[in-house]
Amino acid sequence: MVKLTKTNPEILKIVASLKEKSKKEDAAIWRVIANKLVRPTRKTAEVNISDINRHTSPDEIVLVPGKVLGNGTLDHKVNVAAMSFSTGAEEKIATAGGECMAILEVAEKNPKGTGIRIME
Repeated sequence: MVKLTKTNPEILKIVASLKEKSKKEDAAIWRVIANKLVRPTRKTAEVNISDINRHTSPDEIVLVPGKVLGNGTLDHKVNVAAMSFSTGAEEKIATAGGECMAILEVAEKNPKGTGIRIME
């Protein structure tokens, strides 16, 4: 059986950067996220706004190793980092006062990865 690997250069760059950050900062969270990003496409995380609203508290940082979808409502400010966002999700996060960020942006702002909630 042939082992398939990701071919998207953007994902490969992010994975390499996260693994390097994990070793440099001795923070296992970045290695875990890198491993989640190279999983098969059918196992990629898809999280709805309603799930984020239900499982977070105000001013929390949420990291989704996949896509954030716009189903549901968000009634508090949350900063969300993900590989991609639907248009509806971006609008709802911004309306609630939160921020949509790239995964590498969060890794640069918080190199130790403290206070980050991973959602799948």
